[in-house]
Amino acid sequence: MLKTLFAPLQEFKRAAGLAALFAALEVVMEVLLPLVTARIIDRGISAGQMDQVGRYGVLMLVLAFLSLACGVGGSRYAARASAGYACNLRESLFAKVQTFSFSNIDKFSTAGLVTRMTTDVTNLQNAFMVILRIGIRSPLMLLASLALCLLISPQLSLVFLVAMVVLVVALGVIMAVTLPLFQKVFDRYDDLNASVQENVSAIRVVKSFVREAYENQKFQKAANALYRLFVKAEGVLALNNPVMMLVVYGCILALSWFGAQFVVAGNLTTGELTSLFTYVMSILMSLMMLSMIVVIVSMSLASARRICQVLTEEPDLANPPQPIHQVKDGSIDFTHVTFSYRQGSGEPVLRDIDLHIRAGETIGIVGGTGSGKSSLVSLICRLYDVDRGAVSVGGQDVRSYDLESLRQQVAVVLQKNVLFSGTILDNLRWGKEDATEEECAQACRLACADEFIQRLPDGYHTWIEQGGTNVSGGQKQRLCIARALLKHPKILILDDSTSAVDTATDAKIRQAFAQKIPGTTKLIVAQRIASVQDADRILVLDGSAVSGFDTHEALLATNPLYQEIYAAQTSGGDFDALDAD
Repeated sequence: MLKTLFAPLQEFKRAAGLAALFAALEVVMEVLLPLVTARIIDRGISAGQMDQVGRYGVLMLVLAFLSLACGVGGSRYAARASAGYACNLRESLFAKVQTFSFSNIDKFSTAGLVTRMTTDVTNLQNAFMVILRIGIRSPLMLLASLALCLLISPQLSLVFLVAMVVLVVALGVIMAVTLPLFQKVFDRYDDLNASVQENVSAIRVVKSFVREAYENQKFQKAANALYRLFVKAEGVLALNNPVMMLVVYGCILALSWFGAQFVVAGNLTTGELTSLFTYVMSILMSLMMLSMIVVIVSMSLASARRICQVLTEEPDLANPPQPIHQVKDGSIDFTHVTFSYRQGSGEPVLRDIDLHIRAGETIGIVGGTGSGKSSLVSLICRLYDVDRGAVSVGGQDVRSYDLESLRQQVAVVLQKNVLFSGTILDNLRWGKEDATEEECAQACRLACADEFIQRLPDGYHTWIEQGGTNVSGGQKQRLCIARALLKHPKILILDDSTSAVDTATDAKIRQAFAQKIPGTTKLIVAQRIASVQDADRILVLDGSAVSGFDTHEALLATNPLYQEIYAAQTSGGDFDALDAD
């Protein structure tokens, strides 16, 4: 785990090293100050030598100034190292998520990933900052002060050793109890973030169904669960302060009692006793700082484990040793394919699919809800891998291709259309980064999006809000289709991507596809038979298997399921003719 967590620190090793060096030098200056104080008392004030007082006083000022300078330098480099580490760690997490397949992402909730990149990384940043400053300073101060105490009076130093043993045992027990609690705390953070994310993204639905009170209650439940766990964890950690105070006052009382006897007996000078009091406070303050580190580390260890879960997750999909980079054509072959979302253990959503599609064909795909239509097309661009059988594109198994090369030639417009914050041009150029405005306009004309874009005040420079909330469902679908067309793919997949478009516009889009991109293989998943009846062939899925694969006319004559769907959609009239805009 440590190797994984500290990999992002490589760039800031120098800053971290300088922070540690300055912290060590600061300790050296501070432990010398009580010795100089003892000299002032014993050799200056007690002996009546004011010149010694002045000489040692100047030395104290120099040591204090150097200590201050080292403290400032250490803080500066510690801040640089910890902030840089957090930045690199977030970038590593984000880059890792980009390599995940859909099945990897399914293991982590969106809220869980957001919490890891924000709250968990911040916890590690704070812990690293504390370790660089207090984590180095406190042990050094503790050891140096203890060594000087042993040098001044070995007998009295036994008081500190007993106190340290008591404190270490107490802190160990507290840490063992709190670590599991903090792990649960951050799991509750995921639930809380999930509640917020779901509510904000669906706020229009919440308001339209007047469910604000229900959502408030759900959020309150998640917040209260987090509150109770945090109070329980902090309640255990609160024992840290009473234990510390008990040890501090016990040390002071013991030192006062035994130290006074040593001074009376002549075994210890007044200056040395004063130094011992200073060192005992340094030792106890160091122990207090170490206890604070225990608290922070207790919290950060839970965050560290959660971050490592993401960083050590291996992508389910990877390039083969010698990948193919060129896709020959848009032909598609399913050879006895069986697929489930939990490979080997889940219920198959596709069973023994055997299909052969020629390059340039237009294929319609229909079937009931849950029949596997979306799952089928997801296998073509290798968003998932099959359990058994093989999916081939251009005569080659998709598992033999370079993933990026394959996906560049397969454009997918999914059921859930996503637009990003930016202008219309910015969104379209996801399909082709260097596309000119004319190329974007041409793609929009094919997708019948140009007509509504021209009516917008800023045209193609109109700003799209996050998620495309300022355009209608039909407009969003057409923009997503245009974005896919800009890739000039060999295969175009429309997964129920014209459901919010009126039938007239749907027909125009299909006609444009037939005329302008005849060489592109087109797979159209649809609920309405009217959207696919002009396709070269239509695939009918039922119960995760192929029910029929033929032309519209042949299926009407021979396939009972297709006949049933067609009759249900035509007997009641066509309500899809309404403009979805």
